[in-house]
Amino acid sequence: MVRSPLLLAASLLALSLGGCNVTTKDGNTAEANTEAAAAGTALGINPAALDRSIAPGDDFYQFANGGWMKTTEIPADRSNIGAFYIADQVREKNTRALFDELLKANPDAASDGGRIANYYKAYLNTDAIDKAGMAPAKADLDAIAAIADKSALSAAIGSTLRADVDPLNATNYQTDNLFGIFVTQGLNTPGETLPYILQGGLGMPEREYYLSADGKMAGLRDKYRAYVQQVMQAAGNPDPAGAAGRVLALDTKIAQAHATREESEDFSKAAKVWTRAELEKNAPGIDWGALLGAAQLGQAPKFQAYHSTAIPKLAALVGSEPLDAWKDWLAFHTLNQQANVLPKPVRDASFAFNSTALQGTPQPRPRDIQALNATSNALQDAVGKAYVERYFPAPAKAEVQAMVDNIKAAFAKRVEALDWMAPSTKEEALAKVKSIVVGVGYPDSWRDYGSVTIAADNAYANQKAAGLAEYKHQIAKIGKPMDRSEWWMPPQLVNAVNLPVQNALNFPAAILVAPFFDPKADPAYNYGAIGSVIGHEISHSFDNNGALFDSTGRLRNWWTPQDFARFSQAGDALAKQYNAYEPLPGLHVNGKLTLGENIADVAGLAAAYQAYHDSLGGKPAPTIDGFSADQRFFIAYGQAWATKMREETLRGRISTDGHAPGQYRAQTVRNLDPWYGAFDVKAGQKLYLAPDQRVKVW
Repeated sequence: MVRSPLLLAASLLALSLGGCNVTTKDGNTAEANTEAAAAGTALGINPAALDRSIAPGDDFYQFANGGWMKTTEIPADRSNIGAFYIADQVREKNTRALFDELLKANPDAASDGGRIANYYKAYLNTDAIDKAGMAPAKADLDAIAAIADKSALSAAIGSTLRADVDPLNATNYQTDNLFGIFVTQGLNTPGETLPYILQGGLGMPEREYYLSADGKMAGLRDKYRAYVQQVMQAAGNPDPAGAAGRVLALDTKIAQAHATREESEDFSKAAKVWTRAELEKNAPGIDWGALLGAAQLGQAPKFQAYHSTAIPKLAALVGSEPLDAWKDWLAFHTLNQQANVLPKPVRDASFAFNSTALQGTPQPRPRDIQALNATSNALQDAVGKAYVERYFPAPAKAEVQAMVDNIKAAFAKRVEALDWMAPSTKEEALAKVKSIVVGVGYPDSWRDYGSVTIAADNAYANQKAAGLAEYKHQIAKIGKPMDRSEWWMPPQLVNAVNLPVQNALNFPAAILVAPFFDPKADPAYNYGAIGSVIGHEISHSFDNNGALFDSTGRLRNWWTPQDFARFSQAGDALAKQYNAYEPLPGLHVNGKLTLGENIADVAGLAAAYQAYHDSLGGKPAPTIDGFSADQRFFIAYGQAWATKMREETLRGRISTDGHAPGQYRAQTVRNLDPWYGAFDVKAGQKLYLAPDQRVKVW
């Protein structure tokens, strides 16, 4: 997956870039040239974003984005801003127009349009939410209060489980529920779909938030305790301070049971399949019959024990910790997940902790935008189908599909040209890249929401209904053959994803806009921007984790020992490169944690570069407004990673995220030989790497 703007063009002055000969046509501006350009010939890159006082070889990110960094402020309702924000503004504008039209039409409540309208109206109506108070949550809280023994507790825990984690496609491990459920082909059961069980149960993002000795983390724990107390007080708990202490203490024991983030991202540690009998034997303490029955998993014969070391420890806590502590824990985590549709005191407390304390965001987004996005997330296919019918033209899909085909072909050429890889390994690698299934824009089929009831006056119930519907959809796949064409992202999401067990990719329609894709721009720009994203996702099939899956999606070592050692050596070098980056004093990027994304960046960029030049068919690459094609390609890539982030968000990103901050992802150009020629980068400049130090992966 990718995360993370650049602003569109302004005037260009003549420039000299520290050894890089980039000039403009006298008397013209980039804006004028862009407007006058025919389709496919516009400059694309944003010259105003450049900082021409910086030599590209000293700091390519600052060169590409320094002007943007100086003039761009993070909006008060955002924790960060970047290219993904710019594209998402297009998505929000489009969705706003779509919803306005739909609301005016007053669709039937039993139609998808009616469900969208009702969900939106109920979420938007904070007066009704405030007037209802905690009444919508009463049934949930009463059921928790009535828990009388560990069997009932196990059933209550089981009833909360949802399909709310995704370890393979989204590196998403966080859930308030004690366990997360994910459903797809098993890591080592090709063709067989299994329920995955993951560790969960934390209100803060990761175990380190509870266990780290860092002073800032300790301060967050104090704020978390205060937040839990506020929620429990709103819920009418007779001892909210005591309940907050019990919740934090139990959360902390859960965190101690958790595998680390690095362990979570090691698929080899996750490749354990337990039968129902083995689950009960290996993880005593829980009444698994009660839990699985309540979770509608009672008939599942086997499970992918993704966190096989943590599951027994969490089960043991259910058996050993006091029932009252678990009841407080269940009440808080239920309300924490529903806080956005509870009365103002809870909403405000949730924002103050989850957005301001954890991410540094000063103020919430307008409620109408929250309602729009909540609806889009809850009814993804209903909104997505309407979105692409209106906003994703066939020519755009065709152009991007052609780029995908070109980049796949370029990647295959790069594999064929490897002189260090044994024929048997190379054969498997080629089979894998050639068989990748690529979805562009939107899926071939859409979800049926006919069984989902959405009311116009109960946002709490609607949110629960949508989550339950998604869960039922996912667990219905258990025991059936895997659908390789299944999408894991809605079309109206600005992102992209590699699906390792499906050997497939999704490129949603919403990312296929500027600054990632512009049909009016010259191909060098589009290959550097969206082409690098496409290459990135293809390369995930061959990163440190993806390389362990074969063309069928099975976790299988298809490498010779010598080849894998050579591949691992390149990965170690790249990890060392990223370990040296220090975004804040004493805070370094974790090169091992981010290795998969960093491999995908460097390999994907190299494949996109080759695909662009192959696409020229032997014709010379044009120069536009004084920028060579290679310069446009690399600047487009660098500007796609323009990023500003609040310190709290940055610290959280470094601690928990497999993606390095955007400024360092942009610097991976230093590993590509053509970048040196494009900008005349010399030895002695800060980013210069000797040829034998440049990391080449695939």
